[in-house]
Order: sequence, then C-alpha cells, then structure tokens
Amino acid sequence: MAEANPWDPASEPNAAGLLLGHFVASGLVTQKNLEIELLSLEKDAADVVHPSFLAQKCHTLQSMNNHLEAVLKEKRSLRQRLLKPMCQENLPIEAVYHRYMVHLLELAVTFIERLEDHLEIIRNIPHLDENLKKMSTALAEMDILVAETAELAENILKWREQQKEISSCMPRILAEENFLHKYDVTVPP
Repeated sequence: MAEANPWDPASEPNAAGLLLGHFVASGLVTQKNLEIELLSLEKDAADVVHPSFLAQKCHTLQSMNNHLEAVLKEKRSLRQRLLKPMCQENLPIEAVYHRYMVHLLELAVTFIERLEDHLEIIRNIPHLDENLKKMSTALAEMDILVAETAELAENILKWREQQKEISSCMPRILAEENFLHKYDVTVPP
C-alpha cells in the first residue's frame, strides 16, 4: 500500500497539507517558493536517497552485520583465547627484523630498570618549588662555609709563618740561653 504524499494537493488532507494550504492562503508563502524549496531539498538529499547510494550503504551494513554474527558465534572461543596467557607463545618475526627486536628488547629492559626513577621524578614535580627553596638555602649555607674556610686557611697560613719565624729564632735563643747559663748570668725580668 503506497503512502499518500503530504505535499500532493490531490491526496487526502493531512496536517502538513492543511498547514501549507493555510500559509499559501494567508500569503505568508507562495506556491512558487514552496516549489523552489522542494527542489533545493531534493538536490541536497539526492546523494543520500539515490538508489545506488542506498544500495551501497545497505551492502556495507549487511557485511558488518554478517561479521558481528560471526563474532557472536565465536564468542565462547574468543573469550577463552583472551583469558589464556600469551606469555608462553612465540610470535613469529622475520629474520631480517631479529636485530631490531634485540635492540627493542634492550630498550625495554632499560626502560623497566629506570621506571622507578622516572616515576620518582614525576612524583617530585609537585614538590619542585619546595626543593628549589631547600637548594637555595643549602647554597647560601655553602657560601658561608666557603667564606669561613677561606678565612680559616688564611689564619693557618699566618700562624705557619709565625711558627717558621719562631723556629728560625729558636736556635739563636737557645744558644744565648746556653751562653748565659755557662757564665751564670741571670737576665732581669
């Protein structure tokens, strides 16, 4: 049974036809404007409703439906394959790619070894400002210690010079003291 065209004035009156008739009668819309609008709608929808496009879309949907039906039929075996561990299976790799796989495995092992360090760095990112403040404080303290060490080194060098002077004068003082003792001369204080 063919449906009645709501735009055809010869068919039974319906809500859309009555509304359009009322607009045409009131002068809001002319018959010419309706025809132009209908033609532009047909042009815009031509690629969607054209039989060849509809057949292509229908074919695509049918093939997708067949694929989904096949997946549903194999659902139990697919679930078992997904639950089975794959770590004991060998993946076939062509011989030309073996050296690249060795390099890739070395990179993977290195990455896994350093993963904890990388994660620690990422965890410390929110504390970066606090760590920078601590480093600045430590740097200032280190500058103070360097200045104190330089002053201490300078004092040690001065003391060493004084000790050299004293040690160079010691034999002369001892000689004078021995000379005075030899003749029992006392030096007044």
